[in-house]
Amino acid sequence: MVLERIATPPVKVGVFGIGLHAYWEQLPGLKERLEGYQREVEAGIAATGAEVVSAGLVDTPPGAREAGARFAREDVDLVVCYVGTYATSSQVLPAVRDVGRPALVLNLQPSPALDYEHADTAEWLANCTVCVIPELAGVFARSGIPFNLVSGMLHREDGPAGERAWREIEAWISAARAVRALRKGRLGFLGHTYPGMMDLYTDFTMIGALTGLHVELLEIDDLQVRVDAATDDAVARELDAARAAFAMGGGDPNDPEKRAPTPEELAWAGRVAAGLEALRRDFALDALAYYYRGLDGNEAERIGSGMILGNTLLTGQGVPCAGEGDALTAIAMLIMDRLGAGGSFTEFAAMDFVDDFFLMGHDGPFHLAIAEGTPTLRGKDIFHGKRGGGVAVEARVKTGPVTILTVAQTGDGRLKLLTAEGDSLPGPVLQIGNTFSRIAFALPPAEFIDRWCAHGPTHHSALGIGHVADRIAKVGRLLGLEVVQVE
Repeated sequence: MVLERIATPPVKVGVFGIGLHAYWEQLPGLKERLEGYQREVEAGIAATGAEVVSAGLVDTPPGAREAGARFAREDVDLVVCYVGTYATSSQVLPAVRDVGRPALVLNLQPSPALDYEHADTAEWLANCTVCVIPELAGVFARSGIPFNLVSGMLHREDGPAGERAWREIEAWISAARAVRALRKGRLGFLGHTYPGMMDLYTDFTMIGALTGLHVELLEIDDLQVRVDAATDDAVARELDAARAAFAMGGGDPNDPEKRAPTPEELAWAGRVAAGLEALRRDFALDALAYYYRGLDGNEAERIGSGMILGNTLLTGQGVPCAGEGDALTAIAMLIMDRLGAGGSFTEFAAMDFVDDFFLMGHDGPFHLAIAEGTPTLRGKDIFHGKRGGGVAVEARVKTGPVTILTVAQTGDGRLKLLTAEGDSLPGPVLQIGNTFSRIAFALPPAEFIDRWCAHGPTHHSALGIGHVADRIAKVGRLLGLEVVQVE
């Protein structure tokens, strides 16, 4: 079951085309032709769900300044320069320099080749998009602006060069959507990290500086007052969602790790879920990292041990939640979710040297949109390494291509994206109320984990479906962060 996602604003893409003003009087009809091509480009971008802010066809340096001012005023997430024909770089640089957003240049030729024996000057100029590209690359480099380029054909249906170009454009917009989620987002940090997990200790100032993400520090009391105030209707809504999304465990009655939740456990998990939904709403949270230990069965311990169901429901609605106070993995999960890959809280749990895979998973939360089959709720007397017991989520990721993403903090305080592509395999996994999957990479387990750990990862990762390392690389490019793919 895919839960109804919480509404998020669309990514905003500023688009301007370029051409040389001197051409219009010389070659009547050329400007109108290029404007028609630009409308097609803008329609293709809008078809991805992006909001297009068009500055039209820019053909003078003052026009470029006006375009840049509009993009800054509209607070766009990505600036796209569509190259219709040759134009000087002075008609491009002002439109991107002062916006403070990444730029993407589209070198899309409308015809696969010129009819060399019959084409006139106007036809050539309508297809000479490549002419200005080296000039722009040089100017961007000297200006300290990352140069991101997509080259190919204007129309997707015109063969591989068109299909490749539009796949790349869609990937860049998807990456910009993920970056917007960070730049405009609010990450709740509830409680503290799991004591002693030093890899999870991180610098909230650098998170804000490098991603734009605001970290909202929350107390267990902020959740407790909302749990206490949850109405019967609010609890019933959460329990209805749980019954629709999950099967209720109940395998071997003699195995305490395979039992169904008791009515009391389920009712408490529903009440905590209602409190979590209120917390998300009241603090306008886009993601949550949480852990609270509690003591001797007190109310804080009960709340801390009752959060897995509610946070799995939130994760499935597009508000990723990371346990053990792991803010970095909450960021990774948010990126993966906005890339459309899901992103479930996971860790390396065991190596299988017989069939060459890793058992990967955690005690929750899970991303319901990427489940293989119907996840199960189980009752747990204990959560290993944590206080209390209660409702646990047992699930596995869909079989097929997968990607893992870790956000690590480097020795100089910066963030780094570490990713790898693999496959989720069919086959048995542990059935102990955790979210286990069989994940294989191109390298054997021993060699893979040696290479992975050489890059200084953190304990956890976000596990998502599909091979999306290329889009993660674009996210890193847009954020100015180092990206490493282990393969």
